[in-house]
Amino acid sequence: MKARYTLLGGVMLSAFAVSAHAQDADQPASTETEPPAANENVIVVTGVARGTNALEASVSISSLDAQTIVDTAPRSSAELIKQIPGIRSESSGGDGNANIAVRGLPVAAGGAKFLQLQEDGLPILEFGDITFGNADIFLRADYNIARVEAIRGGSASTFASNSPGGIINFISKTGEEEGGSFGLTAGLDYREYRADFDYGGSIGPDTSFHVGGFAHVGDGPREVGYDGSRGGQIKANITQRFDGGYVRLYGKYLDDHSVGYLPNPVIVTGTGSDPEYTSVANFDINRDSLHSRFFTPIRSLDGANQPASFDIDEGMHPVVIAGGLEAQFELGGFTITERFRYADISGGFVSPFPGSVGGAQAAADAIGGPGSSLFFASGPNAGTRVADPASLGGNGLVANIVLFNTRLNSLNNLTNDIRATNEFDFGGGSAALTAGFYYSRQDIDTDWLWTSHLFSVEGEGNAVLLDVRNAAGQPITQNGTVGFAATFFGNCCRRSYDLRYETKAPFAALSLEFGGLTLDGSLRYDFGDASGSVAGADLGGGRVGITTFDFDGNGVIDPAEAQTATLPLGSPSTVDYDYDYLSYSIGANYLLTDDLSVFGRYSRGGRANADRLFFNGDTIDPVTGAPVDDAVAVDFVDQAEVGVKYRAGGLALYATGFYAKTEEQNFEVTSQRQFDREYEAYGVELEGSYRTGPFSLSGGVTYTDAEIVRDTRQPVFEGNTPRRQADFIYQATAAYDSELFGLGVNAIGTTDSFAGDNNDLILPGYTTVNAFVNVRPSPGITVSLNANNVFDVNGFTEAEEGSIPANGIVRARSINGRTVSASVRFDF
Repeated sequence: MKARYTLLGGVMLSAFAVSAHAQDADQPASTETEPPAANENVIVVTGVARGTNALEASVSISSLDAQTIVDTAPRSSAELIKQIPGIRSESSGGDGNANIAVRGLPVAAGGAKFLQLQEDGLPILEFGDITFGNADIFLRADYNIARVEAIRGGSASTFASNSPGGIINFISKTGEEEGGSFGLTAGLDYREYRADFDYGGSIGPDTSFHVGGFAHVGDGPREVGYDGSRGGQIKANITQRFDGGYVRLYGKYLDDHSVGYLPNPVIVTGTGSDPEYTSVANFDINRDSLHSRFFTPIRSLDGANQPASFDIDEGMHPVVIAGGLEAQFELGGFTITERFRYADISGGFVSPFPGSVGGAQAAADAIGGPGSSLFFASGPNAGTRVADPASLGGNGLVANIVLFNTRLNSLNNLTNDIRATNEFDFGGGSAALTAGFYYSRQDIDTDWLWTSHLFSVEGEGNAVLLDVRNAAGQPITQNGTVGFAATFFGNCCRRSYDLRYETKAPFAALSLEFGGLTLDGSLRYDFGDASGSVAGADLGGGRVGITTFDFDGNGVIDPAEAQTATLPLGSPSTVDYDYDYLSYSIGANYLLTDDLSVFGRYSRGGRANADRLFFNGDTIDPVTGAPVDDAVAVDFVDQAEVGVKYRAGGLALYATGFYAKTEEQNFEVTSQRQFDREYEAYGVELEGSYRTGPFSLSGGVTYTDAEIVRDTRQPVFEGNTPRRQADFIYQATAAYDSELFGLGVNAIGTTDSFAGDNNDLILPGYTTVNAFVNVRPSPGITVSLNANNVFDVNGFTEAEEGSIPANGIVRARSINGRTVSASVRFDF
């Protein structure tokens, strides 16, 4: 198989060409540049063989500069990504755990499956949708960022592994510009305080450095009653330049806590096609969350089946210690570019998920039988009986919580990308040949230690745990714990993963330029292997998942302790299989004039499936740990695009028509659903910007028509629109910036989409307006006021229910309400 693909690759390479040919010399992946609107010749380095001018590339590329990041003051990296045309970023998870997709590609089970998030040209994680380890959890945008580049479709299939949908690259400052900044930011209507700094410059005629970071503390954008946001990051690099190249060393340390927002209850009335969403009494869907200062430490068995305590305030807790090298030099007429990074990644993910939400008395009776009573298990009234369950928490509701407590023991990641490029004359024109090799090693070592609890539904971080006693007065729960397992999920999902994925990929690209015509193409052959083991009762084969354990040490096993989940560590499933696939991309770009070009491209790329393949019934053989069908190991994306680009003076306009056909094997944790599907999508993407003097205007809109064309597990959904796929997504920014002050307004929006694949309940479209004002009272000092979601609109990115349930309570994840911050920044 591998030999046949290698031979095919050689034949195809000789027949056609690469990704974007560069008019200028190779550029380092980390460099400061002028904003694209101000510098028409900005060189883009992401997802192409060599740095290229956007007008001359046969791919769709966008860039956000450092000033845009500061002005829009995104509350998370996912909010920043929403500014990029064609990118659907569901930024409702907090500082991470966002769902991100490109141009109609699906988000069936969370994360960024077909998209790669990079820092300085290398992936943060090899797979963007590791369960409870989405790549954006380990990414923070701060003063270190010089710009963000994004490529949609196109050569992303061949210049990065596992990213056929696109690449978003966060590029760091490198000290090429002398100076630095220090800034302080405080939330005015929410509690969070943050300090940022960065400084860079020369320490010799050919040596530069840059260092920067941030620290923050507070609730975050929603009131949770404790310091849900706390920690920070520091990054540094040093660059030595020499004739024909440079060498750069860099490092990063991130240790941060942030609240992971999961679905919250909201009341939905009306019909599925015309719903009305309103907040539950005493619980604001825009500002509250099912987190609380009274969610006391939780006991459970750990990954070694030993008793341990865990705190809900750990939240999303990324710990990253990373170091790397980037170098470029000339050798035998070739330009060699080498990038290497090793990242030690660990931490945790702890957040409450509502298995269901309903009336307090009904929930008590369901747990303890008719006539059961409720008692406060935490908070100021702990130990006392709930006198009137109908008025509990101001709404009479309780949430059956499954606490997603996942230990990220190791997501360690090693990556290396080396490539060589040579330019030469060819047939009266010019040619550029690039060849390279990519290697990565990705660990996925996690333990799922879920427990179940009864929780009141109250805002402002005041919700409390509840105990149930049956009609005879006997305790059924223990300190708010219904079971030391995922009781409300049928006791599933006590799991342990200890996996390692190795990915190897030779790639090659050729570009031919004849006057205004550029023909290009590229190939990538990925081959990899998965090894390790998984353990869990879900594997079947007589593996036991429930035991008893005396957590309170009183010598008696109570009903909650009788539901204790355990890992069958003595009977794991071995994982040992390999896979391979070929990706290719061919394109053409023609300069009609110096200001106008047209392009077309066809690409086919693959995405190797990782941890989500396991525990999925008939997808993986529980004895061998290998796929029962080799086809499920890799999903393919076929894409075609054609577009026109115009740029003159301060005006830039881009229009691209696209088509995508996507395969998907996946598994959704919250619904315990498996997916085996094929999607098709087509649409149009428009992007533009205009700058004259201090005024600037930019924006983009993407129209997508998507359909589920095949569903082997649930064929009833064939012909439907994929859930959460809107017809239109859009963003626009207008700004004025002078020496004394700057101001701007930014709008981001989406039209209606369906909550479920059954195409019943609608998630209403919405537009959020953000605004900023900057005042510079003296040189080097900037005072800013920034408001996100100025008009405090409701916006829902996902819902667990595809139709309105009988009690009218839907579990939905919403965007944050209005947040206003003030900051002062000192530049020196």
